[in-house]
Amino acid sequence: MMINRRTPQGPHAGPAPGRAPADQASGLRRLFGPVRRHLLPVAANPFVPDSQALLETLSACLVMQGRRVLMVDAASSAPRPHESAFFDLAAGVESLHAQVSYLAARGVPLAYVDTHGSASVFVDAAFDAAPQSDVMLLHADPTDLARMLGRRAVRPLLLGADRPESIKQAYASCKLLVQRCGLMTFDLLLAARPDNRRSGVIVERLASCADNFLGAVMQGWAVVDPRLDAQAARDPALQALVGAQLALDEEPHTLPASRSGSIPMARQGAMPNPFHGS
Repeated sequence: MMINRRTPQGPHAGPAPGRAPADQASGLRRLFGPVRRHLLPVAANPFVPDSQALLETLSACLVMQGRRVLMVDAASSAPRPHESAFFDLAAGVESLHAQVSYLAARGVPLAYVDTHGSASVFVDAAFDAAPQSDVMLLHADPTDLARMLGRRAVRPLLLGADRPESIKQAYASCKLLVQRCGLMTFDLLLAARPDNRRSGVIVERLASCADNFLGAVMQGWAVVDPRLDAQAARDPALQALVGAQLALDEEPHTLPASRSGSIPMARQGAMPNPFHGS
C-alpha cells in the first residue's frame, strides 16, 4: 500500500472534517477508559535512500495487523508543517488512508521543550490530535527523538542501508539513545534487496558493535526494499518484527525478541567492524 502524502493548501487549510480537537479527545478517553497506545520511534537516517518508502511500508504492515496509524514525521527532511500545527497539532493531521493519518512536524517538537530540555509531552499531544490512532510511527532525528522519548519504555527502530555511511549513522543513533535515554534494545530495518548476501553480515557487525561498545542488544531485524517490491509490507520478517513491537504493550516487563532475527552476539575473538569492508 503506497501512501500519497498531501500538502495543506494555503494557511487557512483546516483539519479534516470530523476530527475531534485534542481537549475533546482527552475528555472522551477519561469517559470511556484508557486507550492502549503504542509508540514506535524511528531514528531518521539521511543516508538511507527514500526512507519515506520505508515509513509507508511500516504503516501498511501495521494496518495489516489491524492497527490505526499516525505517522509523525518530525525529521529534518520532513515537509514544512502546517502553519497552525505549532499551536494546534490537529490542524496539521491529514487522512491518507482509512487507517493511516499523517502529521508533518518538522521543528514542531521544539515548541514543546520544557525547562529541563524535554519535549516528551509532544507525544501525548500528537496522540490527542489523532484520537482514532492507536499506534504512532514517530520519525525524527536522533537528538530530537531523545528529547521526545525521555524515559519511555520503548524499543527504537534504526534505519540502515547497504552503504557504510548509513551504518555509521545507525550506530551513532543507537549510541545517543543509549546515553541520553538509557534505552538498551533496538530493532533494525535494512533497506536492501532481499537477495543481498551482505545484509546478514552488515546486521551482525552492527549488532556486535552495539553489544561490545554500548551493551545494547539488536533485538529484531528485517530486510526490505519497498522501491522494488510493492508487497514489501507482507514480508514475514517485517511482520514478525512489527508484531514483536506491538507485543511490548502486552508484556511491559519483558522485551520479546522478534522471531525473524534475534542476533547472536560474537563475544569471542576479534570484534568485526561494521564500518569497513561492508
